[in-house]
Amino acid sequence: MSGISEIEAIIDLTLEQKEQLEAYHKLLFKWQKAINLISPKTLQDSWSRHFLDSAQIYKFIPESAKTYADLGCGGGFPGLVIAILKPELQTTLVESDERKGQFMRTVIREAGISNAKVVTERIEHYVEGTETTPDLVSARALASLDKLCKFVLPWAQENPEMTCIFMKGENALSEIDEAKKLYVFDVETAPSLTDSRASILVIKNLFSCKTA
Repeated sequence: MSGISEIEAIIDLTLEQKEQLEAYHKLLFKWQKAINLISPKTLQDSWSRHFLDSAQIYKFIPESAKTYADLGCGGGFPGLVIAILKPELQTTLVESDERKGQFMRTVIREAGISNAKVVTERIEHYVEGTETTPDLVSARALASLDKLCKFVLPWAQENPEMTCIFMKGENALSEIDEAKKLYVFDVETAPSLTDSRASILVIKNLFSCKTA
């Protein structure tokens, strides 16, 4: 099993979605020559390591979610993949690196993704400045859990129903313990489909210990 068939094994795809994913994959190979979008050693296995890895969070997205922010998404993972898989979800891709932002804008334009936009801004500045609080937030290999909680706490205070999906490595459980020294939250953990050492954390009801 390879390529799009890996994703089709867990999600039914339309012809348009397949074409969008293929266009994204081709652009990733093209731009990787000039910009380090992903680790070079994972490029040849990018369908599994990046596209399938991103797609697996689809099943954790609440049906009620309408707005979505992916933080520090680099080459667009997982946010741009999720934008393709859930075209009804209004997606904001937050990335401070302008070159990576240009890559994602190119994918959005050339693949015809109508529900995604790119914001090239530091996460904390975007969170503080935006007037819209998302229903869903994700981050993949971005920062420790306590730092992620700090980033999104202002949103959680505005929208108690917000769901966070954080993709973590082998230290996920210790990161949960550390984060719970500062924050109160409900967390569901699930094993990653693409890395036996990794986990997906689904966090809800986030509060600061000072206000809980």
